[in-house]
Amino acid sequence: MASIIESGWLYLITHFNDFQLACLGSFFLHESVFFLSGLPFIYFERAGWLSKYKIQTKNNTPAAQEKCITRLLLYHFCVNLPVMIVSYPVFRFMGMRSSLPLPSWKVLSTQILLYFILEDFVFYWGHRILHTKWLYKHVHSVHHEYATPFGLTSEYAHPAEILFLGFATIVGPAITGPHLITLWLWMVVRVLETVEAHCGYHFPWSLSNFLPLYGGAVFHDYHHRLLYTKSGNYSSTFVYMDWIFGTDKGYRRLKVLKSIEDEAEDKQM
Repeated sequence: MASIIESGWLYLITHFNDFQLACLGSFFLHESVFFLSGLPFIYFERAGWLSKYKIQTKNNTPAAQEKCITRLLLYHFCVNLPVMIVSYPVFRFMGMRSSLPLPSWKVLSTQILLYFILEDFVFYWGHRILHTKWLYKHVHSVHHEYATPFGLTSEYAHPAEILFLGFATIVGPAITGPHLITLWLWMVVRVLETVEAHCGYHFPWSLSNFLPLYGGAVFHDYHHRLLYTKSGNYSSTFVYMDWIFGTDKGYRRLKVLKSIEDEAEDKQM
């Protein structure tokens, strides 16, 4: 397996230069993973497929879904791509490389774990700041236009928020100067996580059923349903920051009440 990956990587670095791979390659990879993982949830909602796993009964209109896609393409090309181009010299200065040999799985997994920890911490505080009255009204309310989120709404936000919270995602790689393949893997994992958190479905195979600290769709869906500044559940991937600072109390109370209701229904049956 390792030799296959190395052969594929050798092809890339011999046909494209570092700038093309780091900027255009990263952008293409992001767009591919984001839309391929997010678009199916639009079709599930329209067709009514897997509706028993849907967290909210309300559906978005086709017009609202199309608006989201149109704005996303605009923001991705006019904000995300320029940021990738501008930040390239910084990553190069910090030591990012694309040459062989590829990093070991131990190095790669350690860096990805560090990125998750840093991203969770920075995102949590940045997200709380965005829920202050003025910033919520003028910036973060754009993301909350969709009270019933679907996968693609994960990146639907005001351009200022894209830059502000995007820092949480790139701070880890920026300070460690990883191999480009590590940066790509981090991007893929992070995109899949945020799409899942906004998908609007809770499946039996959802990670939150198996990882106690993982937030997932149910955790973040609660955040979107409450359209005011102090909604809680500000965490990104894992929930420990909300637990430590007590910003998930409403969510935990709701889970307890739901558990009591379910037990009462089971007894009646």
